[in-house]
Amino acid sequence: MPPLEALAAVFAIANIILLARRSVWNFPFGLAAVSIYLIVFIDTKLLSAALLQGFFILTQAWGWWQWRRIADDDDKVAVATLSTLCKVRIAAATAASALLLGLLTSRHTDAAVPWLDAANTSLSATAQLLTMGRRVEAWPLWVIVNLLSIGLYASQALWITTALYGVFLLISVWSWWLWRRAA
Repeated sequence: MPPLEALAAVFAIANIILLARRSVWNFPFGLAAVSIYLIVFIDTKLLSAALLQGFFILTQAWGWWQWRRIADDDDKVAVATLSTLCKVRIAAATAASALLLGLLTSRHTDAAVPWLDAANTSLSATAQLLTMGRRVEAWPLWVIVNLLSIGLYASQALWITTALYGVFLLISVWSWWLWRRAA
Protein backbone atom coordinates (compact mmCIF):
# COMPACT_ATOMS: atom_id res chain seq x y z
CA MET A 1 0.00 0.00 0.00
CA PRO A 2 2.90 2.52 0.42
CA PRO A 3 2.95 3.67 -3.26
CA LEU A 4 -0.77 4.45 -3.10
CA GLU A 5 -0.34 6.09 0.30
CA ALA A 6 2.55 8.18 -1.04
CA LEU A 7 0.53 9.33 -4.06
CA ALA A 8 -2.33 10.38 -1.79
CA ALA A 9 0.14 12.31 0.38
CA VAL A 10 1.52 14.25 -2.61
CA PHE A 11 -1.97 15.30 -3.67
CA ALA A 12 -2.88 16.15 -0.06
CA ILE A 13 0.12 18.45 0.41
CA ALA A 14 -0.72 20.36 -2.77
CA ASN A 15 -4.33 20.59 -1.57
CA ILE A 16 -3.56 22.05 1.83
CA ILE A 17 -0.96 24.54 0.59
CA LEU A 18 -3.46 25.90 -1.94
CA LEU A 19 -6.17 25.86 0.73
CA ALA A 20 -3.97 27.89 3.10
CA ARG A 21 -3.67 30.46 0.34
CA ARG A 22 -7.48 30.47 -0.01
CA SER A 23 -7.18 29.29 -3.63
CA VAL A 24 -10.14 27.63 -5.26
CA TRP A 25 -7.67 25.33 -7.04
CA ASN A 26 -7.07 23.33 -3.85
CA PHE A 27 -10.14 21.21 -4.59
CA PRO A 28 -8.96 19.05 -7.54
CA PHE A 29 -5.93 18.00 -5.50
CA GLY A 30 -8.12 17.37 -2.46
CA LEU A 31 -10.50 15.21 -4.46
CA ALA A 32 -7.63 13.08 -5.73
CA ALA A 33 -6.10 12.72 -2.25
CA VAL A 34 -9.29 11.70 -0.44
CA SER A 35 -10.30 9.29 -3.19
CA ILE A 36 -7.00 7.46 -2.84
CA TYR A 37 -7.09 7.58 0.96
CA LEU A 38 -10.53 5.95 0.89
CA ILE A 39 -8.86 2.83 -0.49
CA VAL A 40 -5.93 3.04 1.95
CA PHE A 41 -8.17 3.35 5.01
CA ILE A 42 -10.50 0.54 3.98
CA ASP A 43 -7.45 -1.67 3.56
CA THR A 44 -6.12 -0.82 7.05
CA LYS A 45 -9.54 -1.11 8.75
CA LEU A 46 -9.67 2.51 9.82
CA LEU A 47 -13.36 2.46 9.09
CA SER A 48 -14.31 5.87 10.48
CA ALA A 49 -11.43 7.39 8.51
CA ALA A 50 -12.66 5.60 5.38
CA LEU A 51 -16.17 6.92 5.98
CA LEU A 52 -14.67 10.37 6.44
CA GLN A 53 -13.04 10.15 3.00
CA GLY A 54 -16.47 9.64 1.44
CA PHE A 55 -17.65 12.73 3.30
CA PHE A 56 -14.56 14.60 2.10
CA ILE A 57 -15.28 13.63 -1.51
CA LEU A 58 -18.72 15.21 -1.22
CA THR A 59 -17.49 18.35 0.56
CA GLN A 60 -14.56 18.79 -1.82
CA ALA A 61 -16.95 18.74 -4.78
CA TRP A 62 -19.39 21.07 -3.01
CA GLY A 63 -16.60 23.41 -1.89
CA TRP A 64 -15.12 23.61 -5.37
CA TRP A 65 -18.48 24.55 -6.83
CA GLN A 66 -19.23 27.08 -4.08
CA TRP A 67 -15.79 28.69 -3.92
CA ARG A 68 -15.66 29.08 -7.73
CA ARG A 69 -18.85 31.18 -7.54
CA ILE A 70 -17.44 33.61 -4.96
CA ALA A 71 -13.72 33.73 -5.72
CA ASP A 72 -12.16 37.06 -6.63
CA ASP A 73 -10.08 37.70 -9.76
CA ASP A 74 -7.09 35.93 -8.14
CA ASP A 75 -9.22 32.84 -7.39
CA LYS A 76 -9.16 33.64 -3.66
CA VAL A 77 -12.10 33.71 -1.24
CA ALA A 78 -12.88 35.93 1.74
CA VAL A 79 -12.91 34.41 5.24
CA ALA A 80 -14.75 35.26 8.48
CA THR A 81 -15.08 34.21 12.13
CA LEU A 82 -17.90 32.59 14.13
CA SER A 83 -19.93 33.97 17.05
CA THR A 84 -19.34 32.50 20.51
CA LEU A 85 -22.79 30.87 20.56
CA CYS A 86 -22.10 29.22 17.22
CA LYS A 87 -18.77 27.88 18.53
CA VAL A 88 -20.53 26.33 21.56
CA ARG A 89 -23.19 24.69 19.39
CA ILE A 90 -20.58 23.32 17.00
CA ALA A 91 -18.51 21.92 19.89
CA ALA A 92 -21.58 20.15 21.33
CA ALA A 93 -22.56 18.67 17.97
CA THR A 94 -19.00 17.48 17.34
CA ALA A 95 -18.78 15.81 20.76
CA ALA A 96 -22.15 14.08 20.24
CA SER A 97 -21.06 12.90 16.80
CA ALA A 98 -17.80 11.47 18.18
CA LEU A 99 -19.64 9.64 20.95
CA LEU A 100 -22.22 8.15 18.59
CA LEU A 101 -19.66 7.09 15.99
CA GLY A 102 -17.40 5.64 18.69
CA LEU A 103 -20.27 3.59 20.12
CA LEU A 104 -21.30 2.32 16.70
CA THR A 105 -17.83 1.35 15.51
CA SER A 106 -16.70 -0.15 18.83
CA ARG A 107 -19.79 -2.35 19.15
CA HIS A 108 -20.68 -3.25 15.57
CA THR A 109 -17.46 -3.37 13.52
CA ASP A 110 -13.94 -4.73 13.63
CA ALA A 111 -12.50 -1.20 13.54
CA ALA A 112 -8.84 -1.12 14.56
CA VAL A 113 -9.01 1.92 16.89
CA PRO A 114 -12.71 2.81 17.14
CA TRP A 115 -12.73 5.60 19.75
CA LEU A 116 -9.71 7.58 18.55
CA ASP A 117 -10.78 7.08 14.94
CA ALA A 118 -14.31 8.30 15.77
CA ALA A 119 -13.10 11.38 17.64
CA ASN A 120 -10.69 12.23 14.87
CA THR A 121 -13.37 11.70 12.23
CA SER A 122 -15.90 13.92 14.01
CA LEU A 123 -13.37 16.71 14.54
CA SER A 124 -12.27 16.39 10.90
CA ALA A 125 -15.83 16.60 9.61
CA THR A 126 -16.45 19.73 11.67
CA ALA A 127 -13.18 21.28 10.55
CA GLN A 128 -13.98 20.45 6.93
CA LEU A 129 -17.41 22.07 7.13
CA LEU A 130 -15.89 25.17 8.72
CA THR A 131 -13.23 25.24 6.01
CA MET A 132 -15.83 24.99 3.26
CA GLY A 133 -17.71 27.80 5.03
CA ARG A 134 -14.48 29.83 5.03
CA ARG A 135 -14.32 30.17 8.83
CA VAL A 136 -11.03 30.94 10.57
CA GLU A 137 -12.00 28.58 13.42
CA ALA A 138 -11.44 25.63 11.10
CA TRP A 139 -7.69 25.92 11.56
CA PRO A 140 -7.37 25.41 15.33
CA LEU A 141 -9.53 22.30 14.83
CA TRP A 142 -7.20 21.14 12.06
CA VAL A 143 -4.28 21.57 14.48
CA ILE A 144 -6.02 19.19 16.93
CA VAL A 145 -6.97 16.78 14.12
CA ASN A 146 -3.39 16.70 12.89
CA LEU A 147 -2.06 15.93 16.37
CA LEU A 148 -4.59 13.10 16.82
CA SER A 149 -3.93 11.81 13.31
CA ILE A 150 -0.22 11.44 13.94
CA GLY A 151 -0.95 9.00 16.76
CA LEU A 152 -3.79 7.26 14.96
CA TYR A 153 -1.92 6.58 11.74
CA ALA A 154 1.29 5.63 13.54
CA SER A 155 -0.72 3.02 15.47
CA GLN A 156 -1.56 1.41 12.13
CA ALA A 157 2.00 1.69 10.72
CA LEU A 158 0.88 4.16 8.04
CA TRP A 159 4.25 5.92 8.21
CA ILE A 160 3.88 8.08 5.11
CA THR A 161 0.50 9.30 6.33
CA THR A 162 1.91 9.86 9.83
CA ALA A 163 4.65 12.04 8.34
CA LEU A 164 2.08 13.79 6.16
CA TYR A 165 0.07 14.78 9.22
CA GLY A 166 3.25 16.14 10.79
CA VAL A 167 3.59 18.38 7.73
CA PHE A 168 -0.13 19.19 7.93
CA LEU A 169 0.35 20.26 11.54
CA LEU A 170 2.90 22.86 10.49
CA ILE A 171 0.81 23.99 7.53
CA SER A 172 -2.34 24.26 9.67
CA VAL A 173 -0.58 26.61 12.10
CA TRP A 174 0.60 28.69 9.12
CA SER A 175 -2.91 28.58 7.59
CA TRP A 176 -4.47 29.71 10.85
CA TRP A 177 -2.14 32.70 10.86
CA LEU A 178 -2.90 33.50 7.18
CA TRP A 179 -6.66 33.23 7.58
CA ARG A 180 -6.71 35.30 10.78
CA ARG A 181 -4.85 38.04 8.90
CA ALA A 182 -7.26 37.78 5.97
CA ALA A 183 -10.35 37.97 8.23
